[in-house]
Amino acid sequence: MNAKEYLSQVMYIDQRINSKLEQVMTLREAATKATATLTDMPRSDSPNLRSMEDTIVKIIDLENEINRDIDQLVDLKAEARRLINQVKEPDQQLVLELRYLCYKSWNEIMVELGCSEPTVYRLHGEALKKIAVPES
Repeated sequence: MNAKEYLSQVMYIDQRINSKLEQVMTLREAATKATATLTDMPRSDSPNLRSMEDTIVKIIDLENEINRDIDQLVDLKAEARRLINQVKEPDQQLVLELRYLCYKSWNEIMVELGCSEPTVYRLHGEALKKIAVPES
């Protein structure tokens, strides 16, 4: 795995966490949704508790996955910071931090640094060459 792929893992895990959080929110909404149906047919005296129980179990399982992913994200971000700190040039270090720890787009980085596109890409490329990625 090269430096770019290694550092990009942080963003992917963060996106996965956000996706799972949205799924939990959707499940919670489904679990609390109550709909009234007007009909003259007799209804069951008890609600479908099994369905509610299944939804709650899914929510708990997903929240446990999210917690594991958050632990992994915290560890990976700390490692990414350590790797980025291997780069001694502040401008190159900043490009890496903005891209891989702050998830900024290339345009946002160009504006923030006041640099042209080729300059930002050059700084990024030079910085990546200075990072020694740990072997798996």
